[in-house]
Amino acid sequence: MARPKPQRLNPADELAKREAARAKNGSAPKADGSAPKAANGSAKKAQNHSAPKAAPRSRSGNPAKAARGNPKPPPRPATAADWIAGARLRTLPLAIAPVALGTGAGVVAIADGPWHPARAVLALVVALALQIGVNYANDYSDGVRGTDDHRVGPARLTASGAAKPRHVLAVALSFFALAALAGLTLTIVTGQWWLLAVGAAAIVAAWFYTGGRHPYGYYGLGELFVFVFFGLVATAGSAFVQALTVNLEAWLGGVGVGLIACAVLMANNLRDVVQDKAAGKRTLAVLVGPLAGRILFTIFMLAPFGIVVFWAFLYPTATLVFFALLAALPACVIVLWGKTPRELLTALQLASLTALLYGVGLGLVFAL
Repeated sequence: MARPKPQRLNPADELAKREAARAKNGSAPKADGSAPKAANGSAKKAQNHSAPKAAPRSRSGNPAKAARGNPKPPPRPATAADWIAGARLRTLPLAIAPVALGTGAGVVAIADGPWHPARAVLALVVALALQIGVNYANDYSDGVRGTDDHRVGPARLTASGAAKPRHVLAVALSFFALAALAGLTLTIVTGQWWLLAVGAAAIVAAWFYTGGRHPYGYYGLGELFVFVFFGLVATAGSAFVQALTVNLEAWLGGVGVGLIACAVLMANNLRDVVQDKAAGKRTLAVLVGPLAGRILFTIFMLAPFGIVVFWAFLYPTATLVFFALLAALPACVIVLWGKTPRELLTALQLASLTALLYGVGLGLVFAL
């Protein structure tokens, strides 16, 4: 019996059969159009090769720490220039003016005999040491409280981290000790032992301006104590160690330099009024507001020249002291219409210059 011949497929059927075989073996394209397994594997391999590698894990294993980044670099140590700036040299005329004026008033009060230049020098050392000491004490106290963290004026030693708080405190106490030593010498020379109580009160007032748990400078009393100690006490004390008495020249002169010292403090506090208010430091400028504070500054600056008018009737050369208005009037204009902290700093410097011209000038008028 003859074997039947195999049926030959047409070309279209053969092509369909081959494609079916390929699909069965996984090499043909799938119906949904996705790549075959081999191509899939190659695609995955290419994808893995081109994909960026994940960021390496932090050595600490803590992503939060890694996100915080590196800490801020420590502040540079304070230089000699920084320590000198911390003494706030622009405020030193407030110590020189009452001593010069008081010494001149004391020369007038001396009944007979010469004046005592050594006593004048010792009184000046007391005043300067107290002024510098209170400046460093203020730097320390405001710095540790955080009051100076957002100040707009010159950077402070403690708040900036340039100096350790205990070092700033040690410098402040050293100047207080120097003032006490000079004061003790004056007491021994004059034989007036009650002066020790006055000196102790001055040191206590200097410390508690911004120091202690309840500093009076934070309750609007700074100007009052500045007027008393850097006006009346410093001027009358300088006159007393010369003549062992206090005359009208010393008392009225002390009122004048005391008011100008209040103006200097007001200019400083007006510059920092926003920051002080946020920090809870209730200075007089904060309590009365910027507008009233500017008006008070003008009164503090110009009222002392009314005293000069009075003295001009007794001492004709006192009219020369009116040259100090060349510094006082621009300071008033700047404070009344100035808007920037830099302008208020300039007014503070002019007010300090006014105090120096006023105190030295009136002292010379009395002495000569």
